[in-house]
Amino acid sequence: MTDTAEAASGSLDAEQVGYEQSLGKRQVQMIAIGGAIGTGLFLGSATRLHSVGPALVVSYAITGIIAYLLMRALGELVLHRATSGAFVSYMREFFGERWAFITGWMYWLNWALTGIAELSAVALYVQHWWPSFPKPVSVLIGLAVVLVVNLLSAAAFGEFEFWAAIAKVGAIVVFLVVGLVMVIGQFKIGDHRAGISNLWSNAGGFWPSHGGPDLTSSYNWYGPLLVLSGVVFAYAAIELVGVAAGEMKDAATEVPKAVNAVIFRIGVFYCGSILLLACMLPTSVYGTNPKTGDTESPFVTVFGKMGMNWMGDVIQIVLIIAAMSSLNSGLYSTGRVLRSLGMSKEAPKFTLKMSKSGVPWAGIMMTAVVYVFGAVLNLFDASAFETALGATSICILFTWGTIFACQLQLRHLVNKGVIERSPFQMPGHPWTSIIGLAFLGYVLIALAISGWQESTQFWKKTDFLVVVFGLPVIVVLLAIGWTAVRKAVSADRGGQLGPYWTEEGPAPGMDLPKSVLASAERAAGTEGRAEEEES
Repeated sequence: MTDTAEAASGSLDAEQVGYEQSLGKRQVQMIAIGGAIGTGLFLGSATRLHSVGPALVVSYAITGIIAYLLMRALGELVLHRATSGAFVSYMREFFGERWAFITGWMYWLNWALTGIAELSAVALYVQHWWPSFPKPVSVLIGLAVVLVVNLLSAAAFGEFEFWAAIAKVGAIVVFLVVGLVMVIGQFKIGDHRAGISNLWSNAGGFWPSHGGPDLTSSYNWYGPLLVLSGVVFAYAAIELVGVAAGEMKDAATEVPKAVNAVIFRIGVFYCGSILLLACMLPTSVYGTNPKTGDTESPFVTVFGKMGMNWMGDVIQIVLIIAAMSSLNSGLYSTGRVLRSLGMSKEAPKFTLKMSKSGVPWAGIMMTAVVYVFGAVLNLFDASAFETALGATSICILFTWGTIFACQLQLRHLVNKGVIERSPFQMPGHPWTSIIGLAFLGYVLIALAISGWQESTQFWKKTDFLVVVFGLPVIVVLLAIGWTAVRKAVSADRGGQLGPYWTEEGPAPGMDLPKSVLASAERAAGTEGRAEEEES
């Protein structure tokens, strides 16, 4: 094992020392496709369909547009400078060490809590076939598989994600084909006839605003807008391409391709699936399994009504694959983010350690230990963990917000003639990023409102409690953490804790990558020539 970056910890270039650019074209494309396809679509869409009706497709479309804008903003940043430190490194470059510290630990907290939940979910999914199989054993086996994959190499991670994406996308494609046949042919599914007319003949209409005699819950006109706070998390992990960019063979070519294809994939896989589900059965049918009372995948519900109960087992396998893919991504990204934090003394020193194959194994192991302890505790006290899991929503919103903020600052410096223009720019600047930030602010408010409505018991209003009480707690913990590391960070950076740029050029004493400095020199040359021509 090696610690290749110890000597050059003050340089943004040092973050890339030791990594191998081993992720190829097909792996990058499938990471981009499969990154956001997970339990949010396969399972979480069930309760949302039940609560807001066919208008859920509008909720997914609106959020999908924001997700596309997010990817365009991220694409501009990646082509400015591809780095495995991703959002942490960009915040360090444009806003300084304090914000890099906050961004890194918020992203780590997101994946730590998500991973614990996914491991616990794997244990539950396994009991679909073996009810008496010990959950802790399932947790350990599931973690061991993704841990081995991550410790091998970035290529092994990419290969796992490639095949996981194939499985997830394959399941959706099969459903889309079957769904189109059923809807176009207006075949009967159980006691109901499929057809486009179901979008408006559904109880309450396309945009339900009231309850009815055949509805198990009442609707509100603002339901499809309020549910945006839940839909946004179905797209979580779409930003993983930004972390993987630092280990791509040709990020400059592959990232724009992957990003430009996102809007099509969102339209087909997400919006297409929700649209067909609403056309095939009344949305009030989706939600929970009447026999077990557990949340049931809407895909399982449809195939069950068609008499194809065996498809339930197939979807169950896909759910396990989706959970394992999420775990795999969590270990991969947190290992890189922790190492980026460690470069500036904002994480424990051991997070710098890398294997000969270019894997930041120490950070990965740190996250894995948290996974296993958290998952085992969750199996014994799931109710207590639900509140903690709600904190992931805030973490995701913050991470997406940093991407939009960094893009705005990058373009500001470009317009000032400090940095060379990126070959892959965010369209509609600055309004598109501003709209993205405003949307995330709205989602935070909607999260609190929907959380207040989810229960009549105060301490069960999970999302409300997370926003109103959890957010201040996170802020206080991060403030304490920054105070604890600030002295060491300042000593490591020679007292320079601010961003790497000023509006005149590179900040004094900052060690910028040679490629970025060359970009700045070219930008300065272009600006100088323009001024001479004007004079």
